[in-house]
Amino acid sequence: MTHVLVTGGAGFIGSHVVTALLAAGHDVTVIDSGNPAAHSGPLPVQVAGLPVRRMDVRDRTAVAEALTGVDAVVHQAAMVGLGVDLDDLPEYVGCNDLGTAVLLAEMARAGVLRLVLASSMVVYGEGAYTCERHGPVRPAARERSELDAGRFEPACPRCGAALTSDRVDEDAPLDPRSVYAATKVAQEHLSAAWARQTGGAVTALRYHNVYGPGMPRDTPYSGVAAIFRSALQAGRAPRVFEDGAQQRDFVHVRDVAAANVAALADITPRSGFRAYNVASGRPATIGAMAGALATAAGGPAPVVTGEFRLGDVRHVVASPARAATELGFTAAVHLADGMAEFATAPLRG
Repeated sequence: MTHVLVTGGAGFIGSHVVTALLAAGHDVTVIDSGNPAAHSGPLPVQVAGLPVRRMDVRDRTAVAEALTGVDAVVHQAAMVGLGVDLDDLPEYVGCNDLGTAVLLAEMARAGVLRLVLASSMVVYGEGAYTCERHGPVRPAARERSELDAGRFEPACPRCGAALTSDRVDEDAPLDPRSVYAATKVAQEHLSAAWARQTGGAVTALRYHNVYGPGMPRDTPYSGVAAIFRSALQAGRAPRVFEDGAQQRDFVHVRDVAAANVAALADITPRSGFRAYNVASGRPATIGAMAGALATAAGGPAPVVTGEFRLGDVRHVVASPARAATELGFTAAVHLADGMAEFATAPLRG
C-alpha cells in the first residue's frame, strides 16, 4: 500500500482523485488551503470519508508535518483559469509556483521522491498546426485587431496562409500565453530541476479541458463547461465566444482521476521528468460541446457572440498516445455521455 499525500484534495479534480486513489487501495492524506477561487463556500470537512486538513503548501512547517510517512505526492493544489486581470498575477505565482517550490523543498528534505504533478494543456499555447506550403509551423499570438475583425484562425507566420490544426504531443515547444499558463510551465520546470537534483521521479499530467460533477459554478475561474451549465440552469442560452469553431479536447474528471491512479501504478524504474497529455483523443468544438450540453439539459440553444478573451488560444487538440502506451491510460467517457450526466450533476456553490 502506498501512502499518498494529495494537495488540493478537496477541490473539483482533487476530490475525484482522492476517491479513485482510495478505490485503488492507497492510503491517502488530504490537504487543501480552501482558496476562494476554488471554494466559494466553506472547505469540506471530509472528502470520501477522509478528514481534510486545512493547509497552505507555502507553509513549510505544515508541509513538513504532512509529509511524515508519505511515499508519494499528487500535487493538485493550484489557482486555475485565466483569471480576471493582471491584479491576479501575484496570487497565481504565489499559489502555483512558490507553493510548488516549498512542496518540492520539503519533499527533498523528507526523502519523498515520487511526484504526480497536475499540469495543463495551457503550457502549449496554441496547438499544433501545418501549413500546406511550409509544413509544421508555430503561429504567433493572435492580435487584438485580428480578433476585433472576427478573424479568429491563426495564419502561417511565413506566408499568411490558412493552417490545418493537428494533434499536439508532449514534445511540442512550450509557449505559455497567459499568466496561469506561465505558472504551469514554471511548475514543470521546477519539478524537473528537483528530479534531476534528487533522483526523484515526476509524472506531469497535462490535463486538457476537464469537466464533470463538482465543477465550481459562477466564478471567473470556472471552466467553460461549468459556465455553460450555470447559464442553462438559470434558463439562459450558453454564450459561445468567437465563432464557436475553436477546438478543444474535453476529458471527464473521472478519466482524469484514473490517469492519476495510472501514474502512481507506473512501475517502470526511472527517475527524472516525464509529461503526458490527459485527454479523450476525441476533440470537439466549443460550439458542439455547448450544443450537446444544451440538448442534454433541455435548455435554449447556444448563442455565438463573436466575443473573445485575448489570452485564449484557437485550437488545442491532443495526442493521447504516450499516456496509452506508457501508462496504460485511455479515457473511457465519451463527450455525449459525459454531457448527458453533467447536465444534471451537482456543481459547487
